[in-house]
Amino acid sequence: MLVIEYDGTNYLGWQKQPQGPTIQDTLERTLERITGEKVAVIGSGRTDSGVHALGQVANFKTESRLTPLQFQRALNSLLPKDIVIVGAREVEPGFHAQFDAKSKVYVYRILNRPYPSALERFRVWFVPNPLDVEEMKEALELFRGEHDFRAFALSDKHRKGSTVRRVINTSIYQRQGNVIEIEIEANGFLKGMVRLIVGALSNVGRKRISPKDVKDILESGKRSRFVFSAPPWGLFLKEVKYQDLTTLVKAG
Repeated sequence: MLVIEYDGTNYLGWQKQPQGPTIQDTLERTLERITGEKVAVIGSGRTDSGVHALGQVANFKTESRLTPLQFQRALNSLLPKDIVIVGAREVEPGFHAQFDAKSKVYVYRILNRPYPSALERFRVWFVPNPLDVEEMKEALELFRGEHDFRAFALSDKHRKGSTVRRVINTSIYQRQGNVIEIEIEANGFLKGMVRLIVGALSNVGRKRISPKDVKDILESGKRSRFVFSAPPWGLFLKEVKYQDLTTLVKAG
C-alpha cells in the first residue's frame, strides 16, 4: 500500500488515459522499471485533471522481495518531483484501496483578497470579491448527513447506482493570508461533487444566494445556475480513512 502526495498541475488526473500523462500511468511505468513486472496500481479513487493530493492511497501486487521502505526510496528516486511516496506498507492480499475505504477527506482552498498569488496560483482559487465566511459556514453545514447529491454531481457515464452519499464532517476556516479552507469528509463522493459544492458556497459568500437557497437546491435534486464547478487547482485529496488498517497489515 502506498500513500501518495502529488501536485496535479501537469497531469490529466489520476486515471490512465491515452491523451496525456496521469498519476496512475506514471506510477505503473516507474514500478515496472523497479520490478520488471507489469504492475496494476489501484487508487482509492480518481482525481480530476489539475487536482492535487496530500494523502492518496493506492495498492499493487508484486512478486518483488523489496521491503516497503525500499519501494518508497526507489520510487522517490525515479518519480518526477511532483509525485512523492510519503508512506508504504505491506498489506494482506485482500486489501483494496478503493473498496476498503470508509471515508475520504477533501480540502478546497480559496484565496480571498484583491490580488492573486504568484507562488500559490496553481494551489488556490483566487476570488477577489469579498466572501462572507459565516454565511458560507451556515450553508456548508446543510450538507452534513445523508442526502441525495444529484444536484451537486457532474454527469458521469460510468456511474451506476445511487447518488446518495453521507457527509460525515464539514469545516471552514479563514487562515492567515486570507486563505479560506473548506474541508468535507464523506463516505463517498460523486464526480465533481466537492467543486460544485464550493461553487455554490462562493455564491453564498458573494450574497447571490442564501443558505436556504442551497438547502432548496439540495432537496430538489435539480442543478441550478448558482451551482457551478470551482476550478480544479484549489482541490486536494487530504486523506483516505480505513476502518481498521492494522488488521490488514502483514506481520513482519
